[in-house]
Amino acid sequence: MNGKYKAFWLDEDENLVVLDQRVLPFEETTVTIQTAKETVDAIENMTVRGAGVIGNVAAFGIYLAARECEGDMGKLQLLAEDIRESRPTAVNLMWAVDRMMKLAHKKKNLKIPNLIKALKNEAILIADEDCERSEKIAEYGADIIEEIMLVKKLDTINILTHCNAGWLAIVDSGTALAPIYEAQKRGIKVHVWVDETRPRNQGANLTAWELGKAGIEHTVIADNTGGHLMQNHMVDMVITGADRVARNGDSANKIGTYLKALAAHDNDIPFYIAIPTSTFDFEILNGVDDIPIEIRHENEVKFIRGLNKEGKVEEVQVVPMDSSALNYGFDVTPARLIRAIITERGDCEPSVEAIEDMFGDLI
Repeated sequence: MNGKYKAFWLDEDENLVVLDQRVLPFEETTVTIQTAKETVDAIENMTVRGAGVIGNVAAFGIYLAARECEGDMGKLQLLAEDIRESRPTAVNLMWAVDRMMKLAHKKKNLKIPNLIKALKNEAILIADEDCERSEKIAEYGADIIEEIMLVKKLDTINILTHCNAGWLAIVDSGTALAPIYEAQKRGIKVHVWVDETRPRNQGANLTAWELGKAGIEHTVIADNTGGHLMQNHMVDMVITGADRVARNGDSANKIGTYLKALAAHDNDIPFYIAIPTSTFDFEILNGVDDIPIEIRHENEVKFIRGLNKEGKVEEVQVVPMDSSALNYGFDVTPARLIRAIITERGDCEPSVEAIEDMFGDLI
């Protein structure tokens, strides 16, 4: 496997090992996945998260499922459906499972060990391809950063991001964070405003942890702070990832992204989405109307996890005992609010015409 993978890898027994993102940044532990059920659990409970890594783990889950059912195609199909349905919004999951199962059906007449090996190699190939996509997104995105700095005559660029779209979410360098890492390599001075990203705090816990490890200057802010910063000329650009992008450019990302896009639009600040092509759902023509939005358990809103005064990880309730909570996992940013979609093929105008022109071979 590509040595750049940090969020997951195969161990000596060819089981999948994943970094447990539920306990970051206070603990760095791993979970070993050996079965389809364990794959589903890891995706559902957010041991792994981020559209790309979910897709990668799902791909390896199909390999593990084939090993588990000893190549029985009927059983494999049922296990694949369980994996495919483990979360509803991130389309990379469905894309990866469908690609793996297409190969499984094509190779079904192979001897069982050869079928299992073929599926393992395909999962590795998917992850390797994601690495290459991440590198290209980094380059195109960093070019945009340099252009903005030149036009605004900046010494340091202030970038706001929402949720986590680094190497914990997409292998290698990620999507939204990839241009930031590339900018650092080019010697560009970058400061990142990191939205905490309630209710699971992927920004405060994961993005801040990643940026800290990379030595990139950053400041964690409450989710509702971004608009104020934009009004006061403290943000030069906004860049986020996405979990599903429709053919018209509408983009689903972590809940709260839409509000950041509105604030950016109101203050004439460029708002970018960074994704690999596997995040496009070309079958959906209107994302606002048709992208499915996951509703997660209310306890993610009602409880929060952190270090107590004794330095121990603790979960506490932050709402009244008898209050209910509604927990949408994502919202959809309309294409009209997006300056461009940064992909491994370049930056693309968020419109049906431009998307079909750039990605027509995939539609």
